This record gives sequence, C-alpha cells and structure tokens, in this order.
Amino acid sequence: MAARVRKDDIVEVIAGAHKGAQGKVLKVFRDKQRVLVEGVNMVYRHVARSRRHPQGGRIRKEAPIHLSNVQPVDPKTGKGTRVRFKVERDANGRIVSKQRLSVSGTVLSDVTRAKKTKTAGSK
Repeated sequence: MAARVRKDDIVEVIAGAHKGAQGKVLKVFRDKQRVLVEGVNMVYRHVARSRRHPQGGRIRKEAPIHLSNVQPVDPKTGKGTRVRFKVERDANGRIVSKQRLSVSGTVLSDVTRAKKTKTAGSK
C-alpha cells in the first residue's frame, strides 16, 4: 500500500493529547505504523553521565505517534486533509505516473519510482 504520510511532510495531529498541533515528519516507522513528528509528543529521557552527556540528567525528545492520528496538511488551506492517489497508465497498463493528492486536488508529491533498467549480466 502506498504511503499517505512521508518524511518531510507537514502533518496535523487529529487525535490524542496533541490534537491540532502541526509539525514536520522526521521519520516514518512503516513496520510499526508510527511517525516521529517534530515538536509533538515530547517525552523525557533520563540519561546517565557519559562523554556524550557529561552532566547526565533529563533530555526532552519526540516519541513516535500512531500513523492514524496524523493527516498531511493541505498547502492550499493549511489544515489536515485526506489523501488520494492519481495513477496514469500507458496503453499496456503499466504505471506511467502516480501522484499524492489532497481531497481538494492539490498535488502533495509525485510518487512515481524510477524505472529499473536491466543491464547486461543481471538476472
């Protein structure tokens, strides 16, 4: 299934304690269906003294939230929107282009992957 939320997207939280907050997606954990959003779901991490953290103490960092609790922000309206896909195919039925669109029709990104070309010696 195609990714409705990708890294570097601006998303809006639609459920939970941080409802209404917007932020940039830092990382997507596809296997766990979670995303790390900048400035959302901040938690404390207690760290011991080390070379990296000579003082030790508590560090604030983002914790992942479930993918179903976020929606990409429509650039036209500035609010969260559902995502649909527009697929164009050639005469043979192969996908030529695929785009992520907001419900209002604004293009969020082009999802088409680069074609794999066979080279001599490859199977």
